Amino acid sequence: MLERDRASEALGITLVSTAGGRAVTTMTVGPQMLNGFDVVHGGLIFALADTAFAVACNEDDSMTLAAGAEISFLRPARLGQVLTATAELRARSGRSGIYDVQVVDETGAVIAEFRGKSRTVHR
Repeated sequence: MLERDRASEALGITLVSTAGGRAVTTMTVGPQMLNGFDVVHGGLIFALADTAFAVACNEDDSMTLAAGAEISFLRPARLGQVLTATAELRARSGRSGIYDVQVVDETGAVIAEFRGKSRTVHR
């Protein structure tokens, strides 16, 4: 799935690892990612977390999509920082799942916390 994800590719998001309901992605903050306050646009932090969430949800041949998601921004990220999103499965029942994603900077400081709800659908 990620090999065909043109949005993540355009943002420079890379997959670090994936296994058993867990995925780690990274993104280096470029100048085109900054908002009018010279901090990373929240939508791009969301996109990084959402990509980790998507990879963690799609560990098999099923097609699993986001049914909903929310994010809390805890501190700003700035130009040149490397952000890492780690997604982990919290619960799954039938076709529904809940995943938590933590986004940190290169020092380990928490930038954002994301919770995604997934739904497996028929292809």
